[in-house]
Formats: sequence, C-alpha cells, structure tokens
Amino acid sequence: MPVPLPLPRSTRAAHPAKAVLAIVALLLASCTKGQSGLPYDAWRLGFFAPNYMDVWIETADVVDIKGRIFRRAMAGVASISRPAGLKGNPRGWPTDPGWGAGKHVRGAALPRLIYVRWQSLVEPQTYEAYIPIPEATHIAMVKSKKTFCEFDGKWIIDHRYGLTVGLAPGGIAKVWISGPCLAPIKVTRVQADVAKLGPDSGRSGGVYALPLKPQSEAYIQKYGIPYDTW
Repeated sequence: MPVPLPLPRSTRAAHPAKAVLAIVALLLASCTKGQSGLPYDAWRLGFFAPNYMDVWIETADVVDIKGRIFRRAMAGVASISRPAGLKGNPRGWPTDPGWGAGKHVRGAALPRLIYVRWQSLVEPQTYEAYIPIPEATHIAMVKSKKTFCEFDGKWIIDHRYGLTVGLAPGGIAKVWISGPCLAPIKVTRVQADVAKLGPDSGRSGGVYALPLKPQSEAYIQKYGIPYDTW
C-alpha cells in the first residue's frame, strides 16, 4: 500500500489566489500546447548536489495547482561532479546550476508543492522538505520570452519550464527555474527537517542506499563539510 504524501495542514487547505490564476490563464490563453494546458508538453523536475556531496533521493512527490499528487516524480541519484585531485569546490551554489538529474512531470499542471526526502550520504543523514512554489514562479514558468540561443545561433521563443532543486548537507534545498536558453531565476531556499525514521523510512535498519564514493570520502576527510556556505 503506498504511503500517503504527508502534507502540512496549511498546504492541504491552500488554494492559488484567484488573481494569480487569472494572470496564468491569460498567459496561457493563446499558447496552450501540453495536455495540462501548458505552453509546452511538460515541465521538468531535476536535482543536483554540490561537488563531492553525494545524495540519494528516496522520493520527490509533486502536488500541482489543481491539487493532484504525482508520487515519485523523481528518485535516485542527484547530478553531481567529483573533479579529480579534489580540485572541485563544493562551497556555495553555482551561478548556473543546470537542470540536474531528473524527469519531465507529464500530465501535471504547474507545481504548487514539492515534497522531497533524501539521504545526505556524506554526513550521513536523512532529510525531508516541503518546498512551496510561489505564485510569482507560476507566472514566470508560463511567460514566453524571445531570446538568442547560443546552442544553434538562433532567436527563439523560450519558457522557463525546468525546475531545478539543489540538495546540500545540513538539509538545505534551493530551487531555480530556467529554460534551455534562458538564465536561471532563484525561486526559494528551504531548511529541511531530519527524517526521524532514518533512511528508507526505517525499513533499511539504518543502512543508507549507497556507499560514499571514494573521491567524496577523500574530500570530506581532507576538507570537511562546508555547512555554512549553502
């Protein structure tokens, strides 16, 4: 039997403001394409972690603005780099985080809430976070923009339909939206809670999903975890 998505009371009762819905509807009126009325086939949810700060995502569940739940929209390994010679820098967030490892959330309307439970393998610790997506972000995700795309040297009409979440030790989750040829916009930063049942909701007996990669273990042993930089 699937475990219900544990939503806080304020989230269960919340509904998008009528004014924002009207703005989003107006922006979508002449450009709908996807099956959920979006100007693209689907928006994408991706995850990454700072260099050497290994992460395993147990589940990332989505609640859209229509109140529908999409369980395990993403799970598994987050995108990460481990430069040779310990020359990578995990401190802080990159200017352009990219799209991370992830999937398109097909059939979903715009995201209202992301619930993510993940294992920070370098500590080790298990965290869970509720990430509300602001109404201003809904508008930004459906607003088209003409931009020059360096990939093919052409002017195109683009949308910011990629939602990227960075997961860092200490339970920090930071979110951006971006398009293939549009610069990222910061959305929010959330402090997660420690998941009291531990990895795999207690089913693994405290055993984490993956061993720490040798490069990551070597970095932690030499430099430690830069907790206050995220």
